[in-house]
Amino acid sequence: MLNFALPRMRLALTAAVVTAITTTSVAAQDIRIGAMREGSSWYVFAATLEQIIEPILGENSVEIIARGGGVANPMVVQGGKAEIALSNVASAVWAANGDDVYEGMAAPDIRALVGGLNDVYVGVMASKALVDRHGTTDLAQIVASGEKLRVLIKPVGSSAVPVAYMIFEGLGTSAEQIKANGGDIIQVDTGQIADQMRNGNADIYIDTMIKGHPTITEVALTTDVVFLDIPPPAMAVLEQNGLTPGVYGPAWYKGQEAETTGANLGTVLIANAALDDEAAYQITKAIIENADQLKASHGAWSAFDPSRAMLPANVGIELHPGAIRYYTEAGLM
Repeated sequence: MLNFALPRMRLALTAAVVTAITTTSVAAQDIRIGAMREGSSWYVFAATLEQIIEPILGENSVEIIARGGGVANPMVVQGGKAEIALSNVASAVWAANGDDVYEGMAAPDIRALVGGLNDVYVGVMASKALVDRHGTTDLAQIVASGEKLRVLIKPVGSSAVPVAYMIFEGLGTSAEQIKANGGDIIQVDTGQIADQMRNGNADIYIDTMIKGHPTITEVALTTDVVFLDIPPPAMAVLEQNGLTPGVYGPAWYKGQEAETTGANLGTVLIANAALDDEAAYQITKAIIENADQLKASHGAWSAFDPSRAMLPANVGIELHPGAIRYYTEAGLM
């Protein structure tokens, strides 16, 4: 799907994916794991997985790629620059289908190993000053007011970015319209987000809401913010594009007093179809049979249920044959 008009975003996404593919290390490693930057929950997962599978696959056989993101990682795997990678379920489906957001690119050779790793909700935060001015927490009403809104999102490459554009579409606006109204779309690296909110440079912040997320936690601790539900018209667009409604919280962050409605991207470990079946089998087996160690590594993974790791809703794309062999032998399929 993803048939909304985002020409500038697509060009930037293309550049981000190409950069991720061409700058990724190509050192002779048996398994390269596409994750995200150091300190992220995805990096922690990859580091824990490395500790688990390296004794199985051999010393110095695993390398973590500390870059990429939910949108970029499927293309990194498709391009053969990582054998396995973490991806959002929704973005894996977008990539496999060659949906519009990938601007002519597709990842037909990605396969799933383990799904349902954690829920990744995209949610919306607003400055308390903005909410107080409007006297409402209804994002649809705030957007419809025509106020010069300054919206903060990550750089292209994060799955939260196309989701933000879908939210705009569902609310009858766009990045171009927001700018035409005198507002702005501010895209900065993760390390700058808290300062942007703290200094009053943004009114709305859209990002992935993972329990224990360090950036969201810092924003909530240092800035007066309110967590807003995604309105039904925007959620309808998100559902059309593979996300599922759900709630996160309460009390995941300071100031979040009740459950908040967000859109779940899901998380799945993907592999290139060319990955050796035995390696895929061993990696899948290691994750399922060491689930407690992975769950203990970071709060984001604490709800992982290994018995549901192979369900279509949790993987989104075709399972790798090596993973199918493990799940079948384990009596999970």
